[in-house]
Amino acid sequence: MLDKTKRDWWKSAVFYQIYPKSFQDANGDGVGDLRGIIGRLDYLEKLGVDGIWLSPVYASPHRDNGYDISDYRAVHPLFGTMADMDELIAEADRRGLTIIMDLVLNHSSDQHPWFLSAKSSRKSPCHDYYIWRDGTPDCPPNGTRAVFGGSAWTYVPEIGQYYYNQFSPWQPDLNWENPALRRELYDMIRFWVDKGVGGFRLDAIDKMGKEPDREGLFCSHPRLHQYMREMRREAFREDTLVTVGEAWGTGVEEAMLYANANGSELSMIFQFEHTFLDQVDKWGRIPLPLVKLKRCYEQWQHGLAGRGWNSLFLNNHDLPRIVSRWGDDGTYRVESAKMLAMMCHGMQGTPYIYQGEELGMTNIRLSIEEYDDLEIKNHFQEELAKGRTPEEIMPSIYTWGRDNARTPMQWTGGDWAGFSTVKPWLPVNPNYSAINAESALADPDSIFYFYQKLITLRKQLPVFREGSFTLLCPEDEKRFAYTRDTADEHLLVVCNFTAETLPECCPEAFCGAEVLLANYGDPSGPLRPYEARMLRRKGA
Repeated sequence: MLDKTKRDWWKSAVFYQIYPKSFQDANGDGVGDLRGIIGRLDYLEKLGVDGIWLSPVYASPHRDNGYDISDYRAVHPLFGTMADMDELIAEADRRGLTIIMDLVLNHSSDQHPWFLSAKSSRKSPCHDYYIWRDGTPDCPPNGTRAVFGGSAWTYVPEIGQYYYNQFSPWQPDLNWENPALRRELYDMIRFWVDKGVGGFRLDAIDKMGKEPDREGLFCSHPRLHQYMREMRREAFREDTLVTVGEAWGTGVEEAMLYANANGSELSMIFQFEHTFLDQVDKWGRIPLPLVKLKRCYEQWQHGLAGRGWNSLFLNNHDLPRIVSRWGDDGTYRVESAKMLAMMCHGMQGTPYIYQGEELGMTNIRLSIEEYDDLEIKNHFQEELAKGRTPEEIMPSIYTWGRDNARTPMQWTGGDWAGFSTVKPWLPVNPNYSAINAESALADPDSIFYFYQKLITLRKQLPVFREGSFTLLCPEDEKRFAYTRDTADEHLLVVCNFTAETLPECCPEAFCGAEVLLANYGDPSGPLRPYEARMLRRKGA
């Protein structure tokens, strides 16, 4: 077990993201809840992870699945009670699992008492907690578009002003220039720290510093990092807290400001450069350009080495299932899921596993009526308005829609995949009878146990944390190979990203080296489809 009293303990840790609505339903209402999570903690302990990133469970109208918070200090009844939350924190801690709460500090729900007061009168003490501009119903302040579609400005006729909403009208942006608001947020963070929460994932952190009078979405307000440093001093005072910020458009140099080695802002960030490489735009697709992917990882591995810290992830609640995206979710589902895991976990950084990733869960295809996600529904309507047919629109949703990641966790081959005793809030993937945790735990060669071995290796060998990164064969369009090196320990990771059999790729220095892990038996000779090998040698 890791010593979590040390400042940078999380550099050797692996975290597991839970999307509560879809993890485990304990009370039979078709929606996952906190007691369901408590009942599955032994499963996570067996996997070997060190902490849980918990997507929002706060009070919320759930227009955007909890990322529209109406009370930061309350638990939504859908998920349980504050007593359940206290028990989850305590039971997780008993198993050595740290809870990381998801915090949405860029915006609140339009049902938050702050906003209800703010829109009632310009004289409200909360009015300046949000961003307002004068205007008329037919003339918004500028043409900035919201992330989920439509204008980023919403008119309130009662006070003759527009409020700013980068995501949707139900998510008004908070005004971080107001010191009273910042104090409210810092006090709320301390409320959760005092309850025993060990860290926070900060949603859309790069959007907190905004310049609403400039048309377009800008995420580099000069005071943003000033706010971040203040929040570190006032709210994230303990050196052992894990703080990770979601920053979609951030490059290496700005990442250094967030995740610098002196710890003045955050522990690390989630950057998404690698997730854009196989897209023409969000709703079109090109095949994965492996050479670009390797160069991207190389840039981040080198860019933050010794200066900051990487987060490593392949999936989350906003992204499609990785085995359907970069692997083969048919014939070679097991092999490609293991290969992708090795590719990711072999690098320097803190890995985050998204629920079901360790089972090789796949994308799903639903009718537009069956989808729940706000972004999917808005995209469908906008494309219809452009004259596209449903048949033209749906393939993009099958590929990129966020509900691919949000289908219920597949626990068993029984009714509703063991997630619930009733019809779930979102359909279960029909392949649950073959892909589920029960069968994975019974198979010593399953994807689950492959992840377990990777997690164990990361804790045992300092080279994962400390080793330098060297990309091999950078122009190879079919294989991803790299080394990790310290003065006396060396790792080689080789991954075949194709369904072809390829020539062996092994530098002379690793001939005869110890095989730490592989996704095929007898890992020698030509690389079989989606084969992955991790070799280790000692010495200079």
